[in-house]
Amino acid sequence: GSDSVILLKVKDSRTPAPSLPFFQAELWIKELTSVYDSRARERWRQIEEQKALALQLQSQRLQEQEHSVQDLVDLNLRVPLEKEIPVTVVPEEKEDMKSADGEEEFPEITEEMEKEIKNVFRGGNQDEVLSEAFRLTITRKDIQTLNNLNWLNDEIINFYMNLLMERSKEKGLPAVHAFNTFFFTKLKTAGYQAVKRWTKKVDIFSVDLLLVPIHLGVHWCLAVVDFRKKTITYYDSMGGINSEACRILL
Repeated sequence: GSDSVILLKVKDSRTPAPSLPFFQAELWIKELTSVYDSRARERWRQIEEQKALALQLQSQRLQEQEHSVQDLVDLNLRVPLEKEIPVTVVPEEKEDMKSADGEEEFPEITEEMEKEIKNVFRGGNQDEVLSEAFRLTITRKDIQTLNNLNWLNDEIINFYMNLLMERSKEKGLPAVHAFNTFFFTKLKTAGYQAVKRWTKKVDIFSVDLLLVPIHLGVHWCLAVVDFRKKTITYYDSMGGINSEACRILL
């Protein structure tokens, strides 16, 4: 007998990498899912808070409107007797623009006018100039702010204010001067000294009405100084009250 070795099984000496137990992998997935779920819940909570805030503001506006006898605020414009403003007597307008039920009728829009209006709102070069007047330029992009529920921009408001001033030159209509959309903001933030030169070329006390556009961020309002009635009237289509604006204009 010679010694002999019988090889029964070869065992790999390398140690296999430990695999992640199933329960640990499942736990990791749950943790990852939980993180995303918490972020989604936080985002949803923020959205709900914004909705609740919007509803609260809307409810507050409605309450203010209910408590207000009128949708506008009249403040007496007090003027010392020695500085009494001369008032132009405006003749009463004729009733030729009244309909059978007493409501004022608007000028009729012809088919040709309707066609031109539709053409303006139709898509095209947004920078195309559609109208120029009063040293102002109106492009197609500006006109689009009049479509549906878009927000009006400064160009549209200022152009319309100038149209009102131009129309007021007609016989029998109150004389009107309108400030641009930047006037009230400048007056409110910087005071009278910052805007005193804005009326250098016009005597505001010689007109009947002063129009002051007021921008509230996402909403336009209008303050009207009526020298004939010596009042300041604030118009807000949402029924808001802005006594501060009227006092600033005093």
